[in-house]
Amino acid sequence: MRKASGMKLSNRLVAFVTLIVICAIFVIFIGGAFSFRKLGQDYLTHYLDGIVEVIDQEMAAPEGAISMSRWLPKLLKASNVTALEIGSETGVVYAFKGLDKLPDPSILHHSEYTLKHNPGFYVRLQSLPPYTEFAYSIGAMSSISLAIGIIILGLIWGVDWLRRQLHGSELLEQRGRMILAGRVDDNAIGDDHEWPGTASLALDLMIAELKDARQERSRFDTFIRTHTFLDQLTGAANRVLFDSRLQSMLQDQENHGAVIVIRIADWDELVSDRGREVADELIQDVGVILSNLVQRYPDTVLARYFDAEFAILLSQQSVKEVKLFTNQIMHALDRLVPATPLEPDNWCHIGVTFCTSGERRGRVMDEADMALRSAQLQGTNSWYAFKKDQQFEDARGSVRWRTLLDTIFNREGPILYQQPVVMLDEQVLHRELLSRIRDENGILIKASRFMRAVEQVGFSARMDKLVVAQTLRLLKQETATDDLSVNLSVEALLDKSFVKWLRNELLQTPRTVLNRLSFEIPEGALVKHLDAMRPISRMLVGLGCKLVVDQAGRTIVSTHYIKDLRIDYIKLHRSLVREINLRQENQLFVRSMLGACANTDAKVIAVGVENAKEWYVLQQLGVSGGQGRFFAPELSVEKRTSSNDKLLNMFHKPS
Repeated sequence: MRKASGMKLSNRLVAFVTLIVICAIFVIFIGGAFSFRKLGQDYLTHYLDGIVEVIDQEMAAPEGAISMSRWLPKLLKASNVTALEIGSETGVVYAFKGLDKLPDPSILHHSEYTLKHNPGFYVRLQSLPPYTEFAYSIGAMSSISLAIGIIILGLIWGVDWLRRQLHGSELLEQRGRMILAGRVDDNAIGDDHEWPGTASLALDLMIAELKDARQERSRFDTFIRTHTFLDQLTGAANRVLFDSRLQSMLQDQENHGAVIVIRIADWDELVSDRGREVADELIQDVGVILSNLVQRYPDTVLARYFDAEFAILLSQQSVKEVKLFTNQIMHALDRLVPATPLEPDNWCHIGVTFCTSGERRGRVMDEADMALRSAQLQGTNSWYAFKKDQQFEDARGSVRWRTLLDTIFNREGPILYQQPVVMLDEQVLHRELLSRIRDENGILIKASRFMRAVEQVGFSARMDKLVVAQTLRLLKQETATDDLSVNLSVEALLDKSFVKWLRNELLQTPRTVLNRLSFEIPEGALVKHLDAMRPISRMLVGLGCKLVVDQAGRTIVSTHYIKDLRIDYIKLHRSLVREINLRQENQLFVRSMLGACANTDAKVIAVGVENAKEWYVLQQLGVSGGQGRFFAPELSVEKRTSSNDKLLNMFHKPS
């Protein structure tokens, strides 16, 4: 992949032009120095040749050798000759040596000549090179100094002109850097001074088309999920989603709940007599009533199971609570006056059955249908609960939950378990910390059973504070090397005092520790309070932590938040992963989620992988990692060993 250059275009051109000019000046100086030196040597040689010729002519004259001692020293001194020797094979005829002291004798120029008019005689000279005693003179070097000054001024003006001409390209380049940094929305429209203008306009057009394509892709993904899992008339879940959630709940350990089926009697007769529009209005009215009632239970699934039938899945609720809730439904529907030919006192009936982990989904729905038929036999608006031996009784009220939670939180706090997230390259991404508590009898309770009670009694911030504090202590241990992930509830993040405490704790933690910490936030609540979550997510990411969206797909929401927030990982809800090799609709949902993450840095993690067949299909779909009992069971943090070799013994097991 190509990388953006670290140097601006204008700086490149300025550096290039400056380097060319400096190199040209350097070459001129070098060439001038060599030429200057060569001219000096030629001048000295020419001058010495003249002196030797005069000496040769004087020695050829009868009295010239005698008079030479009078005029020759003056001539030699004037000519910067420091030593002269005239001789032959028989000996030296004349010798001269200057009395001036030389700073460096090695600079002397040595030369030797033979006399043409006096065969057998030679002349040896030692002379100072020309210009050795010359100093820099402004007057003498004025032309060169002026030329250099003009070159420097021209270079400064040229560089400034070049910068002004390339200012538009710098704006375009800066805009490109911002786009590569992910700030596309802030730089969707360029400056009027950007150059080349055609490239700037083309970039504006491409960004506009990209934004429209992204919005269309988000709308299309939402459309796919909506038409796959939601009823178009009421907006509630459809039968596919309801069966998937029920199957997932029954296959999880230590789960229990209730299925409530509401059926409208004489539906076909209503459609034939009053028309589809009137019948749909009644369905919408019933859907609104049921939707408002289930708001009390955050993990409840409301579905339009058939044309005239609704189904509600309540998880982790006691028999007493389920019966109270069913009575509320019955009273609310009694206030609704249906259109004729439906009888006002005998138009809706409710069947209730209870279920626990390990039961078959088909049998549970058959029990609900049998209970519904029993309610219909009563001949009035009524409900009936299917009689079962294994009915659970966990009627712990808010006061008992508050007492238990207050006792635990004042002592050691929740017990932490962990489960690793394994990537495709068999590396452990992080270990998710899971909270557990013990009741009065010492029985371990999973978070899925007590988290709703934590929210009801207002202990969400207190719970998350204890878990985060324990997590930071684990990360700061010298023997700790793994990355950890901790769950945060949106209810706690909406508490300003908790956010302030969390910020102060993270600011006091070294950056190297924070880089190993991830925070998981449920998708549904995150999207519901997206405006409030934006500054908190920016704070967490800015401090070096990773942001993970948990329970993706549990509710049908728009995926635009993936691009709005800097999400690192998205964890699919376990109901989507359960038996995904047999459910085409879940595969379609996962493909849609992967498509929504295609142009982002977010990676999709599958949670609840139980066997090799599920993992094989998830790999084919393109998820980046998995979490579940297929890789490793949930282990207590205190009992976990440091070895990770046993995690992946079935990692590549074929399907």
